[in-house]
Amino acid sequence: MELTRRSLLTAIGAATVSGVTAPSTFGIAPVKRRGEPRMKLSLAAYSFRDYLSGSAKSMNMEDFVDLAATYPLDAVEPTSYYFEEPVTRDYLRRYQRRAFLNGLDISGTAIGNTFTYPPGTQLRKEIDETKKWIERAADMGAPVIRIFAGSLEKGTNIADARKWCLDAIQECCQFAGEHGVILALENHGGIVSTPDETLAIVKAVQSDWFGVNLDTGNFNGADPYAELARVAPYAVTVQVKTEISVKGGPRQPADFARIIDLLRKAGYRGYVALEYEGKEDAKTAVPRHLQNLRRLIS
Repeated sequence: MELTRRSLLTAIGAATVSGVTAPSTFGIAPVKRRGEPRMKLSLAAYSFRDYLSGSAKSMNMEDFVDLAATYPLDAVEPTSYYFEEPVTRDYLRRYQRRAFLNGLDISGTAIGNTFTYPPGTQLRKEIDETKKWIERAADMGAPVIRIFAGSLEKGTNIADARKWCLDAIQECCQFAGEHGVILALENHGGIVSTPDETLAIVKAVQSDWFGVNLDTGNFNGADPYAELARVAPYAVTVQVKTEISVKGGPRQPADFARIIDLLRKAGYRGYVALEYEGKEDAKTAVPRHLQNLRRLIS
């Protein structure tokens, strides 16, 4: 029997224990793939944020593609923040053409959004902006778009925030499916800070056009690698950070080999995008990290 939206949310609310919603058995399952694990290498434009924005801006998004073409890459991930308006359909198609002629795919794109606002003007604005970027993703041939959940807004509670977020994701997934774009929820703090919190939402979503953007730097428990391994089966795209932090400790260099191994064990086939956030200059550090990742995924 088809599960109604109201009954789904009622089931989710009833499953809430100690502020963490138990994963629903009615939502998406781990991604089923054929063949052996296989990874392709991409680079997030966010890695060059210091060059793409701010007072020291010295690159535009076309420059980013041209620079990426000199690296051992299969694709680029153009972060939405750095496109200069107006972002027209013609511009995005020409952007895709530029990448293609440089031998690069568009592995996906990424937006910043908050779906934890109470129903109203602000939440509607976030949903509409997400839909706008779904259309833009389709226009530049991006098969997936990274989204966030959000943090608790003042005066709200975790149960309501999850329901609002889930409703927003459901609406956007329907729109995304109509445009052939997959939405990927990132484990990005707020109401998705832990594997349990992330999976509570992920397993409740009713859509074939949804999965996880696994960010390897965003789980900070006693064993971040074990936490990543729990969510990896739901990943449709991956962003690799060069650092990781264990609960209560400082950030430390990430073990790329361990990350790639857990992705292989999850049967992952897809893009691994370096998202560099280190202190060293990106033009110096990024090529070195890409070489390491290329060696590990080959």
